Amino acid sequence: MTVTAIGDRRAEYDAVVIGAGINGMVAAAELAGAGRSVALVDEHDAIGGFIASGELTLPGYTHDAFSSWHPLFVGGGGYAELGADLHRHGLEYRNTDGAVTAAVSERGTVLAWRDPDATADALERPEDRDAYRAMLARMDAWGPTVFGALGTELGMRELAGLAGAAWRRLRGDGLRELARAGAQSGRAFTREHFTGGEVDQLWTPWLLHAGLGPDHASGGIMLPVMAASLHGFGLPVVAGGAAHFVRAFERLLAERDVDLVLGRRAEAITVTGGRADGVVVGGRTLRAREAVLASTSSRALYQELLPASAVGEAGAAALARYRPGRAAMQIHLALDSPPAWTDHRLDDVPLVHVGNGADSTGIACAQAEAGLLPAAPTVVVGQQCVLDPTRAPQGHATLWLQLQELPFRPRGDAAGRIDTRGGWTPRVVDAYVARVLGRLDEHAPGIAAKVLETTVYSPPDLTAANPNAVDGDPYGGAVELDQNLVWRPGSGTGHRTGVDGLFHIGAFTHPGPGLGGGSGHIVAQHLLRGTRAERWRERAAALRRRG
Repeated sequence: MTVTAIGDRRAEYDAVVIGAGINGMVAAAELAGAGRSVALVDEHDAIGGFIASGELTLPGYTHDAFSSWHPLFVGGGGYAELGADLHRHGLEYRNTDGAVTAAVSERGTVLAWRDPDATADALERPEDRDAYRAMLARMDAWGPTVFGALGTELGMRELAGLAGAAWRRLRGDGLRELARAGAQSGRAFTREHFTGGEVDQLWTPWLLHAGLGPDHASGGIMLPVMAASLHGFGLPVVAGGAAHFVRAFERLLAERDVDLVLGRRAEAITVTGGRADGVVVGGRTLRAREAVLASTSSRALYQELLPASAVGEAGAAALARYRPGRAAMQIHLALDSPPAWTDHRLDDVPLVHVGNGADSTGIACAQAEAGLLPAAPTVVVGQQCVLDPTRAPQGHATLWLQLQELPFRPRGDAAGRIDTRGGWTPRVVDAYVARVLGRLDEHAPGIAAKVLETTVYSPPDLTAANPNAVDGDPYGGAVELDQNLVWRPGSGTGHRTGVDGLFHIGAFTHPGPGLGGGSGHIVAQHLLRGTRAERWRERAAALRRRG
């Protein structure tokens, strides 16, 4: 990897990108691939953001430190633009054509396969099998509108185009049903369409991965979106660990002559005549001829980087309306052997949720929102070794446990057993890890005795690792409907900031959180379309002058 020292950098670029997470990397690569000169700035010594892996516990055990699964990326526009080149630079995925996810609780086990018909056929009730196929058929019809909205800027022109296309395709009744599903919670959606509880248990916990809970509006859309995405794209993980994904990007960025300015925090964005025209790093200014892209938190952008005089109504609204979502925790385990699931079908499932669906997940979310440590959290169990056995020595295993229902500043314990005075102290972290392992032990007996070493990222650790995880929230703020879609990041201006030439990207902006690179791709393509349009106008003017 070639890193440009502050003193060796170019004086001026077409674009300067702040923040080298997935959106910053995608934007920089796409802009540079179209011939733009780009600098990519990050305060860390390496690119990747929440994409990293390493031997976090013991030698020979490779863990994805934060994010791990890539269905959003392989299904998105960034991968369509960059995927072939990333694979040429060494990116390799491991995936499954069999069981892709499952949920286990006191109510039993529910599995989903890549094959939607196999998933439907395994449901107990005939009416639920029909309803599952009908749900996916509706998603096929809704897909161009839903995925179109998630893959484009939501300005008036784009919204008008999406609405017109949706009307031609769906007509009145179809549009009303789509809007109704968008207003529904995941709990309401499954109760309306399914007699049994299997689909709820299986797919409602997946709403947590979108920053939602079972009782939030838009769950009625996001639940079938999650199901369709996993059926379509599976759960790809990077062969050998997520660090290989970052290395492929490093090689691609080097090939496209992107200057990486790492280990230095962006200090300010300069604004001249109402236009962003540079980024101050290490006391010197990287000039930006066309654009500055900031993959930062709303607080960092409007309170730290921009001069107060440049923060207009849009920026002030984005800042005032922003609120963080629930905090999260990552637990990494090195095991002397794979989990001994009581239901052996789970042995080969890449990702398992421990929970019974909207009931247990809803309770845990409510407890976290009230500032309490949940008594029975939804445990996300990632078994990357199922797809990639190189992650651990032969016969051994790693586990990637994620908790998405936590308070950043705990005020108590819903079970009344953990003294949270002092916040996330090592004692509180250890006690909560023991609770999580106890919950897992109900379905994989003896799991604690298999643990050779543990590494934990508590909510404060996540913020320390990535300042964009404000208050331990890795999803860029609450994703409830009033802070999502056209209302994200709260300004009503999408990725525009009210400052000419300055664009806000990342999880704090549309289409929100997740390892998809969506906002980086949207803004890069917007800038390139503008550039192409200008070139055509210039050529047309030249032809007119000649004529």
